Amino acid sequence: MKYYLYGFKKYAVFSGRAKRSEYWYFTLFNLIAALFFAALTQSLHSSFFSIIYSLVSFFPSLAVAVRRMHDVDKSGWFILIPIYSLILAIRPGNLGENKFGAEPSQ
Repeated sequence: MKYYLYGFKKYAVFSGRAKRSEYWYFTLFNLIAALFFAALTQSLHSSFFSIIYSLVSFFPSLAVAVRRMHDVDKSGWFILIPIYSLILAIRPGNLGENKFGAEPSQ
């Protein structure tokens, strides 16, 4: 849960690196929240909450994905290549410093 909140705190930080656990925990809790709002939308017959959550979580999701690509020493633009970006997100990050910064410590 701390990585989910951390993703929202760093919603506009597209520099630096994100560990594998940070990325995947953020993605997991983001999916759970999206499913919750989808169920709420279904029960209330209004897509208001689902649309608002999608808009609120767009930039944090994008930022953590870009930082994850940086951790494997790739440009953030690689998130636009669907299968390859998934493979990169699964790979362990580079040990030590790379061109995007120091290894994440948290």
